[in-house]
Amino acid sequence: MSMKLYVGNLAFETTSNDLQTLFAQAGTVESVNLIEDRETGRSRGFGFVEMQTKEEGAAAIQKFNGQEVGGRSLKVNEAKPRENRNGGNGSRY
Repeated sequence: MSMKLYVGNLAFETTSNDLQTLFAQAGTVESVNLIEDRETGRSRGFGFVEMQTKEEGAAAIQKFNGQEVGGRSLKVNEAKPRENRNGGNGSRY
């Protein structure tokens, strides 16, 4: 079973290929999703990397959390499930 990782505090110049290459050192990378600003297309400084197994995901967290890349100390942990953002009872206004 795969493990999805949150990768934060990325340098804005970091590309998907950079993340793919970096995390391949810890195992098989299933996918990389670098989050970009809708307006500018520029990186927002975080993304998600999906590792093939939980063991590889744990190894990647151990290896890269706190490691300096591009002059910034990475934050790497298991991604939390996405929250439902359209919810609520509609009574805000």
